Amino acid sequence: MANSEVDLASLLCSKICHDLLSPVGALNNGLELLDGETDPVMRDRCMDLLADSARASADKLKYFRLAFGAAGGFGDNVDPAEARQLIESLIGDSGKISLGWALQGEALPKKAIKILLNLALIAKETLVRGGRLDVGAEQGDLGIEVVVRAEGEKIALDEGIRTALDGTIAPADLSARTAAAWMTRELALKNGGDLRISPPSATELLLGAIVTA
Repeated sequence: MANSEVDLASLLCSKICHDLLSPVGALNNGLELLDGETDPVMRDRCMDLLADSARASADKLKYFRLAFGAAGGFGDNVDPAEARQLIESLIGDSGKISLGWALQGEALPKKAIKILLNLALIAKETLVRGGRLDVGAEQGDLGIEVVVRAEGEKIALDEGIRTALDGTIAPADLSARTAAAWMTRELALKNGGDLRISPPSATELLLGAIVTA
């Protein structure tokens, strides 16, 4: 239940902890394996596991810092290249998901970048069998227009997240799973904009938001 900013912060903290559990757990497992391993080849593999897990943990923390937090290391405007780097780290280099990027070169307001990152994270997580993630933003007549599109063999969007995005979720039903989507919609609305989501589709999801400059 999220009836206050404190409740929302608690739910977001729960989501961050949940998403970091896997890479941090892998770090712990790697250290345990390394402690009892004497074979040089296996020790090298353990070190590779530790390096991958540390990188994944750091990448997620950087992403969450800007997407959810105050991101004090950034100014009021953020270079889109920063957002692209974060999204690329989230996607990884497995080739399962390809990224299409259509953003203007100039810096965008931090609030627009936060919405973009959150929508990209939501869309990326729907691509359960891989596919393509397209991200775009530009200055329109009404403000900053952000568009994120996911296309793949199967789109799996949690119904709770959909209702959080379209504004029909009951406050009492908010959870760690839906808090980020609800926060993203509220961020758009409180900055004079709106957030839209396409109708359910098995192969495509389109998310759009407007933030007044």
